[in-house]
Amino acid sequence: MTESNAQTIVVISDATGETAQTVIHAALRQFDRQGFVTRVFAQCKAKEEIREALRFSYAEGAFTVSTLVHADARAYAEQQAREMNVHYVDLFGDLLTALQGFLNADPAEVAGLTHQTDARYFRRIEAVEFTVKADDGKEPRMLNNADIVLIGVSRTSKTPLSTYLAHKGYKVANVPIVLDHPLPDQLFQVDAHRIFALTIDPSALQHIRRSRLRAMRMQRLNYDNLDYILAELEYAEHL
Repeated sequence: MTESNAQTIVVISDATGETAQTVIHAALRQFDRQGFVTRVFAQCKAKEEIREALRFSYAEGAFTVSTLVHADARAYAEQQAREMNVHYVDLFGDLLTALQGFLNADPAEVAGLTHQTDARYFRRIEAVEFTVKADDGKEPRMLNNADIVLIGVSRTSKTPLSTYLAHKGYKVANVPIVLDHPLPDQLFQVDAHRIFALTIDPSALQHIRRSRLRAMRMQRLNYDNLDYILAELEYAEHL
C-alpha cells in the first residue's frame, strides 16, 4: 500500500476530482476508522489514462471512485474495473441516467461544470469582501448597503455567522453592542427587517469570554464578570 497500514482510495475524474473527494470525505466520517490515503487521477480524458488509474488501483488493492461525465468513458471504466476485479463505484452514472429519464433531456457531458465561475460565484466573492470590511462596526457607512445586519454583545458569534452568510452570497455587516455606548446613527436608517439581534445564555457567554481571555492571555475589567454580563445583556435587550 501507499503508506504503512493505510488503505488507499483512488479517484478517477475527467476534471479536478474535487466533487468525488468531498463525497468520499463525507462518507468516511460515518466510519470509525483512520489511515486512508486518497490518490487522485485528474483530467482523465483518454481511455489509456483511465486504464492506468485502474491498474494503480489493482496494484494497491484500492477502493476506486469515479466522476466521469462522458457515458463512453464511464462504460469503459466500469468494464475495465470489472475485468481487473477492482472495487469500483461510479458516482455519476446512475444519477445522470435517472435524471435523463426524469427530465427527458440529455446531459451536457462537459467535465468541470461544477467549478465554472458564474454570477453566483462573483456575488459570493463580492459578499465576502463586503463582510470583511463591515465586520465589528468598522464601517457604519456600509450598513445601509448590507443585506443583513447582525447586532449583539461581544462573543455572540456575530463574525462567524457573518462569514458563513457571506459565503452564501449575502452582504453582512455586524455591529457590537457595548454597555452604555450608543449605536451608530446609520443603524437606525436601515430597514428593520434586515436587522437581526443575537443573544445568548449569560453563563454560556461567561464561559466563552473566560476561555477567550485565557487564550489571548489578557485581562479585561468586567469582561467575564457575570453581573456585568447580565447588565450588558439587559442593555442589549432594551435596545
